[in-house]
Amino acid sequence: MCPEFEVVPAVDMQDGQVVQLVGGERGTEKTYGDPVAAAQRWVDAGARALHLVDLDGAFEGDRENADAIGAVLDAVDDDIGVQLGGGIRTAEDAISLLSQGVDRVILGTAAVENPDIVAEIGEAYPDGVLVSLDAKGGEVVVSGWTEGTGLDPAEAARRYADLGAAGILFTDVDVEGRLEGVRTDPVERLVAAVDIPVIASGGVATIDDVLALEDAGAAAVVVGSALYEGEFTLEAAQRAVDGQ
Repeated sequence: MCPEFEVVPAVDMQDGQVVQLVGGERGTEKTYGDPVAAAQRWVDAGARALHLVDLDGAFEGDRENADAIGAVLDAVDDDIGVQLGGGIRTAEDAISLLSQGVDRVILGTAAVENPDIVAEIGEAYPDGVLVSLDAKGGEVVVSGWTEGTGLDPAEAARRYADLGAAGILFTDVDVEGRLEGVRTDPVERLVAAVDIPVIASGGVATIDDVLALEDAGAAAVVVGSALYEGEFTLEAAQRAVDGQ
């Protein structure tokens, strides 16, 4: 997974539309249109992977955007890596999605409530599980970033690595969607805690932010608002991390 550092565009969905939230709060969203069009735009721009999230699923627990996600999967080529999160609550759901062509499922709430689900899915798909550790105020939060867990991200990451997670998706909720820059210290701490890849997300506003997360040891970075708002292009970011 992520043999070279990747810039991964986010396609977050709410009510069948692409949106970006500020600080993970509902009601702050800005809408960017059709998910298939957005996914195709990023693939055409050179994306090697896509980050899909069913936000309704993350908040409510039901995969309300399943049809939109299915349409995206149908529209993109098989060589585009797809990671999907939001509302995946059971091993059966996860394994079904992996069998349908999703490369990696992202488990947040389900992994906190039932850590053994990571091992269960990992037995069937060893590279198929990313555990989402979304942090607010230094604490892992779940249920669409609305509920605290008391878990320290680095300690939790070690636990899930031992259970067979293929990687950790770390979102710094405090800076998510604000276009005000990243914080590298939490990422460095996670990278030091585990031997599996850490994918960083939250706060990216410039290509320098992308490079800072690469320097912090992240295996990839998920970018949403900065790309949709035209702060930089995907092509320029990927050229920068490729050293071109």
